[in-house]
Amino acid sequence: MAQKQKAVVLFSGGVDSTTCLALAIERFGKDNVVPLSIQYGQKHSKELEAATSILAYYGIEGKTMNVTKLFAFSNCSLLTQSTEEIPQGSYKEQQETEGEGTVSTYVPFRNGLFLSAAASLALSLDCGYIYYGAHSDDAAGNAYPDCTEHFYKSMGDAIFEGSGKECSLEAPFINSNKADIVKEGLRLGVPYHLTWSCYEGGDKPCGHCGTCIDRQAAFEANGVEDPAQ
Repeated sequence: MAQKQKAVVLFSGGVDSTTCLALAIERFGKDNVVPLSIQYGQKHSKELEAATSILAYYGIEGKTMNVTKLFAFSNCSLLTQSTEEIPQGSYKEQQETEGEGTVSTYVPFRNGLFLSAAASLALSLDCGYIYYGAHSDDAAGNAYPDCTEHFYKSMGDAIFEGSGKECSLEAPFINSNKADIVKEGLRLGVPYHLTWSCYEGGDKPCGHCGTCIDRQAAFEANGVEDPAQ
């Protein structure tokens, strides 16, 4: 059976997921793309606000889910109930200080949960594909184990089998870094000025958290200024 030419895109309003969204629109057309934004108890709503602006830019209606209660027992520094501060410095610097492995901004099995939810939605809406923006920078040193290629392949197999072979998982940037993603996004004309990546919820990005540092470096590598700055 041929898979339906329609896709659910995990969509946070950040650089990676917005570039994924643009890729899916290029492949399937915007009428065949369903962006899925998930509220999970983040300390701020800036990314979700950005997601709303980006959907308006593309003229697409998205879906939203709230899974906050499922992370209520986690002390991850990204979450509202956390007693930890969001760390400053790159992920590599954090791992040099704390040791290799997950960083404090890793939300336990978040992508596993999100992708399972996306699979259910995809099957309900006759979508044959799910897109998510995992990339090699986040996987480095196992900082985010649910962004590794091994996780992607395992989760992809589970979704394909569990959907009766009707739905495939696509992670187009799994072997790319963030600079590669920005390069592709510039080709696609992604509205990066509308995106939000910072872990803090201020009026402007803090410039010091891991995701701000990675983002700035990715734009610099492409010889362009980060519009968020």
